Amino acid sequence: MKLSKIRRREALDGFICISPWLFGFIVLTLGPMLFSLYISFTEWDILTTPKFVGLANYKTIFFDDFRFAQAMKVTLIYALTSVPIGLVCSLALAVLLNQNVFGMRTFRSIFYIPAILPPVAMAMVWLAIFKPHGGILNAILGIFKVPEIGWLQDPAWALPSFILMSVWGVGGGMIIYLAGLQGVPTQLYEAAEIDGASPWQKFRNITLPMISSTIFFNLVMGIIGSFQVFTSSFVMTQGGPAYATLFYVLYLYQKAFMFLQMGYACALAWILFIVILIFTLIILMSSSAWVYYEAEVKK
Repeated sequence: MKLSKIRRREALDGFICISPWLFGFIVLTLGPMLFSLYISFTEWDILTTPKFVGLANYKTIFFDDFRFAQAMKVTLIYALTSVPIGLVCSLALAVLLNQNVFGMRTFRSIFYIPAILPPVAMAMVWLAIFKPHGGILNAILGIFKVPEIGWLQDPAWALPSFILMSVWGVGGGMIIYLAGLQGVPTQLYEAAEIDGASPWQKFRNITLPMISSTIFFNLVMGIIGSFQVFTSSFVMTQGGPAYATLFYVLYLYQKAFMFLQMGYACALAWILFIVILIFTLIILMSSSAWVYYEAEVKK
């Protein structure tokens, strides 16, 4: 009886300690989520009372809205292209910057700064870079006699431009990879050198397995982030030209705040939630085959 009273007291103390978080989660997260789920079954323009329409919004989205299909296509192409490129580039950069040489901290800071710049400022910089006539990138390509490219004004090049721009922010993943690389025991590399392993063999058989959990984290966060591209497309292209950069969240924003179709926008949001959840679950289920956790104990 005495032990149970102690446990009840500990449980009560625990709930008291987390009560601010619970209140915030229920009021600011769970409550709005449930409200948006209800609104997704209504027709609501914010100014009038919501009108319940059942599954009409979802039916229109899947069968009558070509912009939804285009937005999902653009976002999927971007996610499945930019995420692998970002993973490889950030890992390669982290390996290069994981050297004990003079001035390395300065180089790490230089490569990390783009990841923390304001998105709007970054978008304005890239507008100047991608300018078709007199732009920085076309000026550089002109040195090698490459004809001018329309970039953001050309439907064929608009989405590749955003994919190219995504490499600018690999510094965020680089920092996480650096933390993982510096956690790899040096004894493993020393033992491999004694056995005559080459640098590539050490990287493939030691580095990659030991930082697989870090790769897993960056992969999940990269997928989630790639499905939520908004600021750059909103500032730079507004979804054009010819819907070539109509990212999903931008389309959701247009429906909600430009056309005041709040019920329709909530339905779009829940579809996006399910899509991201499916991708995340696929990665989680596959992780047991390639992610190594050092603290695992095999029985």
